[in-house]
Amino acid sequence: MIKSDIKFSICHLYPDLLNLYGDRGNILALKKRCEWRGISVEIHNVGLDRKFEPDLYDLIFLGGGQDFEQSLILRDLVDVKGDEIKRCVEEGKVFLCICGGYQMMGEYYLDQSGTKMECLNAIPLHTIAGDKRLIGNVVCHSEELKSKGVDPVLVGFENHSGRTYLGEGVAPLAKIISGFGNNGEDGLEGARYKNVYCTYMHGSFLPKNPQMADILIKNALYKRYGQQFKLEILEDDFSENARYRIITCKNI
Repeated sequence: MIKSDIKFSICHLYPDLLNLYGDRGNILALKKRCEWRGISVEIHNVGLDRKFEPDLYDLIFLGGGQDFEQSLILRDLVDVKGDEIKRCVEEGKVFLCICGGYQMMGEYYLDQSGTKMECLNAIPLHTIAGDKRLIGNVVCHSEELKSKGVDPVLVGFENHSGRTYLGEGVAPLAKIISGFGNNGEDGLEGARYKNVYCTYMHGSFLPKNPQMADILIKNALYKRYGQQFKLEILEDDFSENARYRIITCKNI
């Protein structure tokens, strides 16, 4: 297969409502890292009034939002698009879900008043609202990256009151070195289920973690084309400087 034949299609779910703390930067990072390698990219913005067509997409992105924005899209996500999204998850489609998007992929969200909001139930995990926000830079270690022979340190910025707890069959994305992570208790950050990657890290996540972006791209291309792709090495000086700044600020 020649490079000009390779296409990469991204579904950005609810881009007008779920774009907290610059989460759209993850889409831009994926797009540019493909284009710099000669891979053409299509971005499908799929909102409340748009049809979800999973066979068109190689990667599905769900960003973060405040509770109000999440309440606006939750019924559409669960009742209208939910069955197709869950099918994509079980079939190994690649997802990246940030913060509120991460929470909504789970079973339920229990708010501070004790009201239980049923979520997508695509991944065995749940979230309980806390009375204190977990805020700050995060540094963590990912066995997923280490197993692929790349730098295992992930960095980002978290700002969430939800405490997420992983269920059976769900692995953490990483283990906390510095920061709070999923709940500030168990030392875990994010979740990995099949080809779904979830994290509380904003900032944006992928521009600061280019190796993670490349893993998502490789997994998605393998799913589409059925062969391993060796991506050309890119110059990532700016990204590495951002990572180094966060790590050194934490004196790690």
